[in-house]
Amino acid sequence: MAAVVEALLDRFHERTPIRAGSLIVTVFGDAVVPRGGVLSLASLHEIMRAFRISDTLVRTALSRLVAEGWFERWKVGRNSYYRLTPQGQEAFAEATRRIYADPPHEWHGSFDLLLLENPQDRNALRGELSAAGYGTLGPDLLMGAGPAARTGPFLRLAATPADLPTARRLVEKAWPLAEIEARYRRFIDTYAGTLGALERGAGFTSLDALLVRILLIHDYRRAVLKDPQLPSRLLPGPWAGTGARALCGTIYRTLLPAAERWIDTHAQSDLGPLPAVDETFRQRFAAAEPAAELRIG
Repeated sequence: MAAVVEALLDRFHERTPIRAGSLIVTVFGDAVVPRGGVLSLASLHEIMRAFRISDTLVRTALSRLVAEGWFERWKVGRNSYYRLTPQGQEAFAEATRRIYADPPHEWHGSFDLLLLENPQDRNALRGELSAAGYGTLGPDLLMGAGPAARTGPFLRLAATPADLPTARRLVEKAWPLAEIEARYRRFIDTYAGTLGALERGAGFTSLDALLVRILLIHDYRRAVLKDPQLPSRLLPGPWAGTGARALCGTIYRTLLPAAERWIDTHAQSDLGPLPAVDETFRQRFAAAEPAAELRIG
């Protein structure tokens, strides 16, 4: 195993407790869903052992994910198989859009203001709207920078700021930009060395490539899903999220062919080897260019 991969795994295990369930969701969302969505428990164990996560912890995490409605499982003979439920697929479809697709660059010049009307539903609704990218201006007042996307128990207003500096001040009040940017800077600090190793031609096995690809998306997801992905005109510059995305896309595209070769030769579904990737998979980080041709040891 390449030294840079060992270092990333060491850093991953410094986090306590190890959230095996969250990593399993990343494995499925990034590598399995684009290839039919079904994976054998034996194949998952092989991947998770490479992450230094025990079979017992994997089984415990899977039981919890099944109980919570994220996964379904079934057996064929003595073999167990798993896939995301429709609930899990829907949740990861939204995450997939935010992780792999380019963020918006244009701003139409006004904000979508929502005044919550029902105090009983306030907390739940604020959580849903926050996850959808809305910021908070007050206990009952939320603000979005994109087009109106949903209806609900609230009054909707459109607000057009007097000028761009005013718009940016509103953005600073509604969203914790410093906290969001700090997440991106931590991501950059973690993976800048990985890009350097790839550019220097470090030898990776195909399993190394898969592990780093999954860790990369697992960590990028932790940052990007907290980001409302505001249009670039509304953000301070230079914005760390731009650099983090470029870094993530370059590493991902560099590792992709080797990582997919490991899946081709090792991963099994209930019907045998996993099928080829779907068409949407090819659009992931489409604007990024590989750093170099990866040398497989």
